[in-house]
Amino acid sequence: MFPEICRIGPLTVYSYGLMLVVAFIVASSLIRIQARKESIDADVAFNTLFFAFVSGIIGARVFYVIENLKYYLVDPIGIIMLQRGGLSWFGGLIAGVLVASLYIRKKKLQIFKVLDLIMPFVALGQAIGRIGCLLNGCCYGIPSRFGIYFPGHESPLVPTQIYSSLILLLIFISLRFLQDRTHKQGQIFLAYTLLYSSARFFIEFWRAEHRIIFLGLNLFQIISILIFFLSCFLFFLTSKAKK
Repeated sequence: MFPEICRIGPLTVYSYGLMLVVAFIVASSLIRIQARKESIDADVAFNTLFFAFVSGIIGARVFYVIENLKYYLVDPIGIIMLQRGGLSWFGGLIAGVLVASLYIRKKKLQIFKVLDLIMPFVALGQAIGRIGCLLNGCCYGIPSRFGIYFPGHESPLVPTQIYSSLILLLIFISLRFLQDRTHKQGQIFLAYTLLYSSARFFIEFWRAEHRIIFLGLNLFQIISILIFFLSCFLFFLTSKAKK
C-alpha cells in the first residue's frame, strides 16, 4: 500500500496520520454548522469533538496494546509508533465518550443532546479514517482471490477497510436522516452504537488478525454483541420515556 505519502526534509507524512487529520477537520467543520442549526454553542461542540478525538485515540491505542501485549513487551517502543496503525474502536469509544461527557457536564449542558449532535460526524470521520487503514495496509481481511494484494502477504486479501468505510458512510447518512427529524435525546448516539456494533460483528468474520476465543467468535464480536443488545435496550427505554 502507501504508508508514506511524502517526505519533506526530515519530516515524513504518513497516510494513516494524514487521514486522521483530514477526518477531524471534516467532522469538526460540519459539527460547527450543525451546532448553529441546533442552537448549541459551536465552540463547545468543537471542543467536545476535540477532547473525544484525542482521548479516543489514546483509549483506542491502550486497548490495542493490551490486546497485543506479548508483542509490545518485546517491542515497547512500538507503543508510540502510531504511524504503523493499531487503534481499537472499542477502547476509543469508551475513552472518547467518557471524556466528552465529563466536558459536557462541566459546561452544564445535556450530555445526550451534545452527543447526538456529534455522533453522525464521528461516523463520517471513521469512514475517512478507514481509508488511512487501507493506505497503511493494516486492519486487513482474510485471503481471497477476489481481494486486493497487500505487500508482504502471499495472496490477495479481503479489503475490509473499504467495506468498513462504506458501511460507516451509510451509517453517517442514516444518522443525519434521523438527526433532522423528531427524536428523543440519546437516540442518535444509541443508533450509532447499535448500527456500528452490528456491522462490526459481521465484518469481523472477514478480518484476519483477530483470534477466535469463544464459540467461533473473537473478542470484538463478543463485545459487539454486548454493545448491540445494550443499545437496543436503552433505545427502547428512550422511546418509552416521556422526556
